[in-house]
Order: sequence, then structure tokens, then C-alpha cells
Amino acid sequence: MSEAVKRMQAHILAHLHEEITTESLARAAGYSAWHAKRVFRQLTGLPPFEYIRRLRLSKAALVLRDGSANVLDVALDFEFDSHAGFTRSFSREFGLTPSQYRRQPRPIPLFLPYPVDPHRKKGESLMNGKTQAIFVQVIDRPARKILLKRGIAAHDYFAYCEEVGCEVWGMLCSVKGALYEPAGFWLPENLRPAGSSEYVQGVELPLDWNGPVPAGFELAEFGPAQMMLFQGEPYEDEDFLAEIEAVVSKIDAFRPETHGFEWAKEAAPRFQFEPRGERGYIEARPVRPLKSG
Repeated sequence: MSEAVKRMQAHILAHLHEEITTESLARAAGYSAWHAKRVFRQLTGLPPFEYIRRLRLSKAALVLRDGSANVLDVALDFEFDSHAGFTRSFSREFGLTPSQYRRQPRPIPLFLPYPVDPHRKKGESLMNGKTQAIFVQVIDRPARKILLKRGIAAHDYFAYCEEVGCEVWGMLCSVKGALYEPAGFWLPENLRPAGSSEYVQGVELPLDWNGPVPAGFELAEFGPAQMMLFQGEPYEDEDFLAEIEAVVSKIDAFRPETHGFEWAKEAAPRFQFEPRGERGYIEARPVRPLKSG
């Protein structure tokens, strides 16, 4: 069943700029039209054409944010029948018209669906007993702002989603002018207000960024920092928990002194990028050079 939904998701993504019909989705799934719609909703939480509408609107929003095409061309390119229809749908989804967004982009809650994949047996890892290679480098982060949303007591991603919800990421992905992609951050105690969560989600911005701050979000400013960045091997997305745990255990056991550094937990937030199987798990932790002598 999950394989059928995965095929439908792939069909939708491949034909986002073309007409998608109930019949074409059923053919992709290998099911009857009725059964294809039922299992799609069961595993994604949305009827197929609501999923398609929201995905098209979010992709169109990014085109408006970053390009120079006019609103009508974008509407037609994403299979909306008219400027008026596109404007109504866009306004209902994001709370402003496409023309307003094009003139002044602001953070909006993009729809970012995850692919449905069949699950292997719990705990089964692609490593199959092999030692996973970890790529390590030291990077410099400049003084910067982070647009973030805090929780109350969350210490990790799952607790954060329970406290705050899972819509934050879509908002962060829409921010124009970001230095890097959105990330999950662990804030050391000295860099967070009392009574707020250790784990937050946010996006790093230049110090001179002055865009609108969405309700419930805030801007925090952080000084320059050196980070030791770790990247694991690519993996299958359905195995992400086991693969992340394997990389994190290696990071925990890593001795930065062998590279002339020491951990500096209080100096900057530790962060993780969105886990994506094709690039491996990526996490960075703050360090400082060892004092000579």
C-alpha cells in the first residue's frame, strides 16, 4: 500500500505543471481509482487533489519569491485556470494575494510533504554491521541573526513537534535572504531565556536582515563561531532513525583534540540540517582551538 502511495507522490511531482487526473493517479498506483484515493488519504492525511493544490501553491510561491514572472504566467504554469482562481486559492492558503507576496515576500507556511516509504523491520539498518564513514570539517559561522520559534521544554525534534507542531519548517523554508537552509538548533543554557526550550527550529540570516517576523517567532542574535561539522554516508530515507543514531553515537565519541580543537558547548548553538538520505545526516557542534603550550 505504501509503495502505491509513493508512486502516486512521484507521479504528482513529475507532472506538477501538467493536468493530473484521477485515472492517471490510479494507473501510477496500480489500483482502482476509488482504492487509490482511499489509501492516498490514509497515508498522507489529505485527499489527492488537496495535496496537489497545496503543493502547487507552495511551489508557485517560491517562483514568485525568487523570479520575475508575472502572476498570470505562474498561475497558468501551475495548472490554475485563471488569475482570479489562483489569487483566491493563494489567499486562502497563505493569507495574502500572490501580487502582494511578489512585491514583498514574507515568511509563509509552505506545504512540504514527506514521501511515504515502506518501513523495514524496526532497528534494521542499511549499514548491516559495516562501519559508517563520517566526513569531518571545521567551518566558520559569521555573526548572524536566527529567526526561530521556541518551545517550552523540548530537548529534541520529536518533543519539539509535540509542543510546537510540525508547521514551523514550512514557514522557515519560505524566508527570503537566508544564509543557509533551515535547521534544528540546540541552544546552550547561557544563550536561551529561562523557561524556554533547548531545542528550537530556525533559519540563519544576515545581521542586517529586517524582514517581517511571523507571529510566534522571534529574532535572536549570535556572535561568530567555529563549528565542527559531521556528515554521514547516504542512506535510505525509511532507515533515517537508525542511521542518525549511528552517526550521533560516533559524534559523541569523537575527540576534537586530535584535530587541535576542544568542544565549546556554551559558545554557539549545536545544529542539525534536515535529514535527507541522499546526502547523509549532517550535524555541527561548536569548538574552539586548543591553546598552545
